[in-house]
Parts: sequence; C-alpha cells; structure tokens
Amino acid sequence: MPTSQYASSFGRLQAISLNFLPAETVQNLIKAKDEGEMVKILEPTWYGTEVEKAATLFKDSSLLEVALNRQLVRVNKIALEATPFNGKSAVRAYLSKWDIYNIELILSSKSMNRPVTEVESFLVSSRNVPAGISAGNISHDEMKVILSQNNVEGVVNQLVKYSYGPLLMQNLEVYQKTGDLGPMMSALQARYYQNLLESLKFFQGDEGLIRGFVRAEIDKRNILNLLKAKEAGLERDILNKHVIDGGMISRNEILDIYGAKDVSEIVGRVENRFMLVNALAQYKKSKSLIDFEVALDKFINSEYVNKLKNIALSIGTIFYFIIKMEQERENIKRIAYGKRYNLSSEYITSLLLVE
Repeated sequence: MPTSQYASSFGRLQAISLNFLPAETVQNLIKAKDEGEMVKILEPTWYGTEVEKAATLFKDSSLLEVALNRQLVRVNKIALEATPFNGKSAVRAYLSKWDIYNIELILSSKSMNRPVTEVESFLVSSRNVPAGISAGNISHDEMKVILSQNNVEGVVNQLVKYSYGPLLMQNLEVYQKTGDLGPMMSALQARYYQNLLESLKFFQGDEGLIRGFVRAEIDKRNILNLLKAKEAGLERDILNKHVIDGGMISRNEILDIYGAKDVSEIVGRVENRFMLVNALAQYKKSKSLIDFEVALDKFINSEYVNKLKNIALSIGTIFYFIIKMEQERENIKRIAYGKRYNLSSEYITSLLLVE
C-alpha cells in the first residue's frame, strides 16, 4: 500500500502540536490579574520568543497582541511549508483571510483617522514574513506603505496592484457618498469564501468535512449579521448587502428569517441548524451578541473541527492544525478581553473553545 503524501506533514505537525498550551496554563491565564501577568505566564511557552522580541517596543495589551499575531504567522508559515504541492492552493486560499483582516483593519483606521502607531501592532504580520501568510501577497514593508496613506482612497489606490484593489475600487464611490465601509468589507469576504470553496473542489474525496466547515463559517457570519441588523433595526435591503452566498442557509432563507419580530424569534427559526437556546438565555442577561458568536463557534468546533483530526493522512491534518492554532489565539484574546472588562473567571471560561 503506497504511503500517503500527507504522512510527513502529519508527523511534523503532530510534533509541533505538543506545544499547544496545556489546560493548566490556560487556567493560569484565566486566574491572572491582568494582561501584564498573562504575558509573564506566556513567556515560558512557545510564545516566549515573540514576547521577548515585542517587549522592546510594546507592553501589556499591545505586547500580548503583537506576540499572538506574530506567533500565528510563524506557525502558519510552518503549516504551509508542510503542505504537499497539490494542497498548497487550498491552504493559501484559507490563509488569505489574514490579508483581508489586515485590509479591513487599515480601512477602518483610516475611516476613523486613527494614526499608524495605533494600528500596526494589531496587524497579523511580522517582519520578513508575508502578512496573511498567503504566499507573500502583501509583505510587512508593503503593509507599512499602505498604512502610511492619508485616507481610505489612498489605501484603495495602493492596493490596486493586488487582487483586492479592483474589488475595493468598485465600492469606493459608495463609501465616498455615505462613509459606509460595509460594501467594501462584504465584497472582500464574499470573494474570500468563493475562492476558498473553489479551491476545495478537487481533492481525493476527504475535503467534504472542510467544505462543511467553511459553509458553517459562512452561516455563522450571516447569522451574526442577521442578529446585529435586527438589534439595530436596519432595513432588509441593507442586510441583503452583507449576506454571503455559499452557506447551508441560503440568502433567501436569511432574508426570510429577518422578518421575525425579534432576536428570540430568529433563534427559534435557526434552531434546526444551530442550537442557540442556551446562548439566548445568556444574551437576555448580558445583552451582548458575543454569546451567540461563542455558541456558534462551539457548535462548529464540535461538528467539524474536532472531526478533522480523525482523517489524519489528508489535507484535513493541515486544516486541523491551522484552525487549532487560531482557536488558541482566540482563547487567549477572549481571556484578555475578560481581564480588561473585569469579567468573572466563570464567564471567561464559558467563552473558550475546548475539545
């Protein structure tokens, strides 16, 4: 029986996976008094190198953000290098999410006239490593040039040389008239998911679970936008501009569900796809949509991500590793959020993604 081309990838990433934070360390982070103490707890872990490098320029929350972002870049670069040739396009397509994340962050900062120094630490980018970790579309130095532009128009013009630019240019006039970045952001996200689903079409038959994961992620985004729109009392046409195609819940279904009278009724109408009743109970106390985001993340983690590790000798190995790295970063960020807003340890724990 021939050896799978993913055998070496599996072995290499399994070894690196031993560095993921153990439950004891996560508990220590939850018990930390503030973000500064969280940084100290992370120093002996695989984040230590990036903490040390960033400590010369940043401290506390900014230091934590920089270290997390640069570690994500470093580890995902390893994952991309470990991917066999015929899987690289799919992995690159997935990792291009960080290019989009960076562009959205920069556009938002320019729209609000925030200076470069307030934004650069939040970019998922590291010196000498491509921003977005997606085959080097936008380098760190190029990101700094983009950041240096005076306004949204300058950023869009600077991005014309990349595939993102023309897409943004199509929606620039809307922004100039209304000041609304929404159409630009939606266009970037729609193109991202379209390209990602296309890249997962032709494999050895084991990509179905990953496609299911991607479609569930689209549903999550659409449901959260649906809930935000209902909370804000927006017109149906505005929501329509933010719906992304490709999920398991169609555009027409999303718009039909928007006819519900309130958030509670919306939850009832998606219950056959996503179990959000417990999140609804918490939302009624907190009035925060983060409870729904956490519930959706936990459902997707249980139904898709955790099952990827069971298809070891396939591209699922790569995606499982990448997604678990993202989840570890997100867990640390949620703990930091809890410290910032003096949330209880019990509530912080409820926000975390665990197997």
